[in-house]
Amino acid sequence: MSFELSLNTGTTPNLNLHEAVQAAAEAGLSHIGPWRHLISGVGGAEQAEKIISGAGLKASTLCRGGFLTTNSTAGRTEALESNREAIREAATIGANELIMVVGGLPAAAHVLGGQGEGADKDIVAARDRVAKALGDLVPYAAELGVRLVLEALHPMYVADRAVLSTLGQALDLATPYPTSTVGVVVDTFHVFWDPQLQAQIQRAGHEGRLASYQICDFNLPIAHNALQSRGMMGDGYIDFASISRWVAKAGYRGCVEVEIFNEQVNNQAASLTISTMKERYEQLVLPHLNQAAGVLPASAAN
Repeated sequence: MSFELSLNTGTTPNLNLHEAVQAAAEAGLSHIGPWRHLISGVGGAEQAEKIISGAGLKASTLCRGGFLTTNSTAGRTEALESNREAIREAATIGANELIMVVGGLPAAAHVLGGQGEGADKDIVAARDRVAKALGDLVPYAAELGVRLVLEALHPMYVADRAVLSTLGQALDLATPYPTSTVGVVVDTFHVFWDPQLQAQIQRAGHEGRLASYQICDFNLPIAHNALQSRGMMGDGYIDFASISRWVAKAGYRGCVEVEIFNEQVNNQAASLTISTMKERYEQLVLPHLNQAAGVLPASAAN
């Protein structure tokens, strides 16, 4: 089946892997997108795979690799090894898609708890280092059958989290590599504002690089912690109908992950969160995916 709904565990951060898998399975979901700290929390990827498959679920993605912009030799070595470990974890749990948040400016590394790297604010050089690191990681990812999935983040995160801000930038970075090894994710929160979004989604489909579709809404006012400004679909300002049609018309037929960082959503009962996300997905997203994919007549999406 196409467009299977998946719980990205960032949406239920108070649950360990056992609990998140159980909650997803009880809600009738078929997929889950775990974050790496949950993998280590159960003793590694082999145990995580047993927990996921034991509940009848599959892993849609693994979050996350990346943070490749460091300007120090030691930092680069550490980052590459961390990403190789993430690739191994993705392969072991059967995710096959490793989400890559490429990292921000070295000058802002301390914001996320990293080592300070002076006053390096050279964004062009940072992007060049990401490109070089991809060249180092792609052969290993190909060997293990894992695709590195580049994620463009909203420009408000360019300093600390991702020097890639548009889908077009991510696709340009992916261009030198086979589609089986480097793809892109469309995350509605991060890219809905982009005036080139429709064209770039079409391009991603034409190039065979649409690897993941992640959804949540964009809430106002922006939270004190901007990371927490994501919302449940329908609570904010994103046009899910248009973006979903574009994604499906571009040929995407994979899982749709709900990834929400929001204090209220994250702290409420997981059962309420999952039931609400299923309801909103079926109302606001799935009809438009199906319509564009030719599964339903146009009237069914009205």
